[in-house]
Amino acid sequence: MQKMLVIDGEALATTGTTMLIVSFALGSLIGEAINLEATIENLGEWLKRKTDSEGDNEFTNAFVSASLTVCIGAMAIVGSIQDGLLGNWSTLALKGALDCIIVCTMTASLGRGCIFSALPVAVFQGTITLFAGALSPIMTTAALDSLSLVGSMLIFCVGVNLIRPQTFRTANMLPSVVVAVIYALLF
Repeated sequence: MQKMLVIDGEALATTGTTMLIVSFALGSLIGEAINLEATIENLGEWLKRKTDSEGDNEFTNAFVSASLTVCIGAMAIVGSIQDGLLGNWSTLALKGALDCIIVCTMTASLGRGCIFSALPVAVFQGTITLFAGALSPIMTTAALDSLSLVGSMLIFCVGVNLIRPQTFRTANMLPSVVVAVIYALLF
């Protein structure tokens, strides 16, 4: 979010607010239309049954919260592109170490559903790594800045949901990241 507030002469100015509003409005509309939240929750419920965790009432919530927390962000995308194009997995290794700390902390407070966030991360980052050649030209500095800003706001929404459950349907906001990249490329 460091690029959102800038010092312009002697005043504090904002940048990227229009992109943020457009990205969240369009991305949330798309997400609600395809109902990503229900898809991720269904995956969580399936994992809950497969792992004999029916007694854990927070399993699905923990899975969704941890999955969104570790999947959203520029490091996942940039690291996967670097790995796919250059074979440089150092950013992914750093992200993995950070994710491990985050997931362990979340598991201690929310439950073992958090551990299974590794599955969506593997699919998400693996897919980006495989298609890195096609994504590389689109990931300009402006696109990464937009992606980072929207990703930071999505992580904020996940954090609010940890304090006040069901405040945001964060998974349905995920298409906002794609809209932010498209917005940066167009404007």
